[in-house]
Amino acid sequence: MLRPYKHIAAYRTGWLLAITDRLIIAPILRRFARKTTQSLTLDYLGNQQAIEEDLRHGAFFLTNHRDICMDSAFLSLLMWTRYNIRPYIGVGNNLFGKWWIEHFVRFNRAFVVIRDGSPRELLAHSQVLSSYLRYLRERGRSIWLAQREGRAKDGNDRTQPAVLKMLTLSGSEEKLSFLDAIKQLNICPVSISYELDPCDYLKAREMQLKRDDSAWIKSKEDDILSMRTGIEGQKGRVVYRLTPSINHWIDAHRSELETKTRNEQIQAVADRIDQQIFAAYEIFERGTEFDKYIERRLAMIDLPHKDEAFLRDKLYEMYNNPVKNHENCHFSGII
Repeated sequence: MLRPYKHIAAYRTGWLLAITDRLIIAPILRRFARKTTQSLTLDYLGNQQAIEEDLRHGAFFLTNHRDICMDSAFLSLLMWTRYNIRPYIGVGNNLFGKWWIEHFVRFNRAFVVIRDGSPRELLAHSQVLSSYLRYLRERGRSIWLAQREGRAKDGNDRTQPAVLKMLTLSGSEEKLSFLDAIKQLNICPVSISYELDPCDYLKAREMQLKRDDSAWIKSKEDDILSMRTGIEGQKGRVVYRLTPSINHWIDAHRSELETKTRNEQIQAVADRIDQQIFAAYEIFERGTEFDKYIERRLAMIDLPHKDEAFLRDKLYEMYNNPVKNHENCHFSGII
């Protein structure tokens, strides 16, 4: 392992990791899947064989973000079971509320995304992270990262251009264009659809707290509660849907993209990733039982000045926004 990555890299454990995967990690994840989901499915948008070809030499799985822990854990289980692929997983250091968490996740192929520090320090951290991710991809490793820092509380999943800028920082050092640098990563967007979000009432609570006090900041204790709730809570049906590498789209639209500024190219790629994720959502039917579910979740929110009308709207919003985005997306196949 190269020295510059020492403070963020996943631990290299070789045969010990393989044994741990098979005898400990996979059985634990399967047990959680049986206990907390009605079904856990890996599906495809478009031609399955073509998508599998995109994965052949490793891929960068960029996904929407529903749960702090289980998004990446379930994807890892599904990819390992079907393709013997164990992606390296990005975990924000804001989640290391207990001393042992960092060592545990780094042992299980997680690398650290540092999210605190001055603007200059954050830039330096981003440059090292970008270089490490490129190092992994050059060796054919697959990677998982969320499309944005933190979860979209309202379910309106959008790729942050800043994430794409960070991913290509190391490419700019070698004078690569943005398009060439992003192609080297082989980004395959993945949609994650939970029928029920176990953290929905916590997200709605956070939205009121933020509305009432713009300076409110989520504590480490809140992060740990969200982690525990997301791991243990009921999720109903869960669907992961793989979509083609965006390299096909870049190749097909290269001449048009090259007429744009770098920032315009970044936004165009972010929009394309969003369209693939939107098109790949699993849309669950909602009936009167869902309205009763919302009322039960509303009752679980504990706030001194509880704004029930606001909270109810936010609970519905986080489930309705993916449906709206799916209905309004403009995805027309691989290109």
